[in-house]
Order: sequence, then C-alpha cells, then structure tokens
Amino acid sequence: MGSSNPVTDEERERVRELHAEGKGRNEIAEILGRGGRTISSIAKSLGLSFSRAAEVRQATEIRTADLADRRAALAQRLQDVAERELEKVNKPHLYWDWGGKEHDYDERWHDEPTPGDKRALMGVVATAIDRSLKLAPPEQDTEGLAAVDAWLKGMMGGT
Repeated sequence: MGSSNPVTDEERERVRELHAEGKGRNEIAEILGRGGRTISSIAKSLGLSFSRAAEVRQATEIRTADLADRRAALAQRLQDVAERELEKVNKPHLYWDWGGKEHDYDERWHDEPTPGDKRALMGVVATAIDRSLKLAPPEQDTEGLAAVDAWLKGMMGGT
C-alpha cells in the first residue's frame, strides 16, 4: 500500500501536477504508490487542499464576479435608455393614428411632446436611472445623486 521511503522533490512536484489536473488524494496515492496520509501531508506542505469547500468557494467567487459584470452591463444599458428617452423630451414628436371606417393612417409632427407625454418620458428616464443606480451604485457621488434626484422630481412635477 504505502512506502516508508522519504518523499522526493520529484514526488512533490508530481503531487502538485496531479492536484492541478483535479485528481483526488486517493487517486494520487495510487498513482504514486504512497499512502493517503503521505499525499495529504505533501499537499499540505505545498499549500494544496483536497477539500471540496475550497473548490466550491472558488466557483462561488467566480459566479459572483460574473454576476457583478452582468449587473454592471445591465446598468449601462439602463443608463443608455435613460439618456435616449431624455433626448426626446424637448424634440419634435410624431403623433400618429390608424383606424376609422376607412382604416386610414394619419400622422402629424409637433414641436415637442405634450405635457402628458413628457411626464411619461420622464417616468421612463427616472425608472431607468433608479434601476441603473441600484445595479451599480456610484462610488461616493452622493451630492450628484441628490441633485439628479431633485432635478428628476422637479421635471416630473414633484411626483
């Protein structure tokens, strides 16, 4: 089963390689013709572990980082929506309808959206900014955030 021979540097290096390949303690012991305790001792001296907890922790950290990246990307997209919709507030606006007895299509341009449509656009802007900030809060810009919040509330008539 095991051997009472001293552990060589080559065996230590082989344990490191096999561990890196994902092999378990018992499998490494069988490959090297050593006992499980010897392999555990070598691994410990190399700073290696056969604990699944370490693998789970690393996988969790990777998943957490991936989700943070995805949240940041989503926050950016929401910021883009807010900026795009905000541009529409004071620009010419196309109104159209389709229907009637003849199923005709009509359209007309106005210099800017109606007050009700401006309110609706600002609602989209406010929601997009709010969600963006929840997904990726600013580091320390609390004054700027308060100013944006006050400005949005003012644009929406205090609602």
